[in-house]
This record gives sequence, C-alpha cells and structure tokens, in this order.
Amino acid sequence: MTNGPASLGAIAHYNLLERLEPSGPGDLFRGRDTRAGRTVTVRLLPAGYPAGGDRARLFDAAKAVISISHPNVTTLFDAGEHDGRVYLVFEYLKGQSLRAEMAGRPMNVRRAVELAIQIADGISEAHGAGFFHGGLSPDTVVITAKGHAKIPAFELASRGGFEETATGVRLRDYDAPEEAKGLGADDRSDIYSVGAVLYEMLTTKRPSHKGAAAPGAANPHVPKELDDIVLRAVAPNPDLRYQSVATLAAELRSIGAILDVRGGAGDEPEEAPPETNVGRVFLLAAIILAAIAAIVWYFLSQR
Repeated sequence: MTNGPASLGAIAHYNLLERLEPSGPGDLFRGRDTRAGRTVTVRLLPAGYPAGGDRARLFDAAKAVISISHPNVTTLFDAGEHDGRVYLVFEYLKGQSLRAEMAGRPMNVRRAVELAIQIADGISEAHGAGFFHGGLSPDTVVITAKGHAKIPAFELASRGGFEETATGVRLRDYDAPEEAKGLGADDRSDIYSVGAVLYEMLTTKRPSHKGAAAPGAANPHVPKELDDIVLRAVAPNPDLRYQSVATLAAELRSIGAILDVRGGAGDEPEEAPPETNVGRVFLLAAIILAAIAAIVWYFLSQR
C-alpha cells in the first residue's frame, strides 16, 4: 500500500480513503468498493494472524457469515488476503457506539428495552446460522444514524474472536461466568451477554458473576417485570437462564408493550394521581368563589 493525500492505497478492489480508530486488532479503514460502488469498512488483520489451520477455518467461517443478512447484524461482504495479511470487508455504518449513547448514565428504560430486543434479534439470527457471537459489548454494538442497533458481524464466527492477538485488545468483557472459568460455552452464554449489556444500559454497572442485584435497586424507573427478565438472563447458572435468545426477545417485547400501555417512556417523574389534581381544581374554585363573595359583600356594605 502507498500513502498519499487523496488515498491510502488499495486492497484488492477496495480503495482506502480514511484510517479509522480500530476496536480490535490490525488496521481499520473507510474504503470504496470500486466494483459495487459503495462505501465499506476494511479491516486488515496483523501479519501472521491467524496462522496455519486457524486461517483456513477463519475463511470457512467468513463464507458462512457472509450469508447472514439481518437488519441488526453488520454485514460482512468479503474476506481475502493481501500481501499475506487477511482482510475483512464490512458494511460501513454511520453512527456511534452504544457506549457513547449510554454516556455514563442510566438510559431511558423504554429505549434500553428496544435496543436489547434488536441485539437479541441479531444474536438469534446468528444462532440460527450455527454461530455463537463472542465480542458483544456496548463498545462493539453500533447505533446507526437512524437509531438502530447493529451487532458486529465477524465475531459471530468464533468465540476466540480477536482475543489471542498480540495487540492485547479484549472484546469479550461480557463473557458469561462459565466462559470466564474456561468452561464450555453455548447459546445460553450469549443470552448472558445480552442480559449483561441490558443491565449496564439500565444501571451503568455490569452484573456480578456471583449473582446480581435487581436493576431496579439502582434505577427506580425499572419495573419489577423487567427486573425478573434481566436477572434470569444473567443468572450465574446457565440452566437457570432463558434457554433461547428468541424467548428472551419475546419477553422483552412484552415488557415494551407494558411500558407503552402505561404511557411512560420509562424515566418520567411520577405524576400526581388524577383524584389529587381534581381536588386541587375544587380548592382553587372555592378560593375564587370566596374572593368574589368578599368583593360583592364589600360593595354592598358601602351603600
């Protein structure tokens, strides 16, 4: 690749236009697919990574991931080699990370539930294609300019993800307890990750692997029904979690419907009960009538 003021060079038929801040190993670029005529994101992995049979498995997995098409999954368009380095070409997204939207404070409950539904839907699509995710966190989920959640695509191929590179980057901060112990992972481990991200959206904290307090203890706007769902999703014992991420998404949809019926977005101050407002109206009317009566009496007494 050659550097220049207008272009950073090319990889295959992708012109590299701008260097981006990577959220993983290697180099990340905004590029232009000269064949398809679209803007893309190109990741160039470190030299020598992965090696041997792992590289062949990576390309096999990439072919399968390319077949996944879902509105909440970042599309993987292509994978190949350039000068001995592996490159991956993704859909280019305009937006910000979920972490940026969270902004260090509890999110609006209804918004958090909706984003968790979208994340769970994307994970469900991955499970249907035979993949775990690996790499799910508020830092890797992108919120598009239209406000939709997009989970990263290629980490769907393997829970090994980018963890073993020399860069020291770890994208798996939301592993389930069994993964952190080095035990086997399955679909329920992803369910924990979805629940952990939702837990942080609601409270700004991660759940403890030993057992978490209800989100409502830290955020009074969280209804008990949602507490129950989140705590089940992040249960330390995978047997006590939801056994399907699609079921988790369905439960969250029911909570969203409940919040909609209640008429609150999830973080509004409580309003006074209707009867209290009516009482205030009657009190104000009585005061006005008393004032009018006093004025009338005053003028009559002057005659």
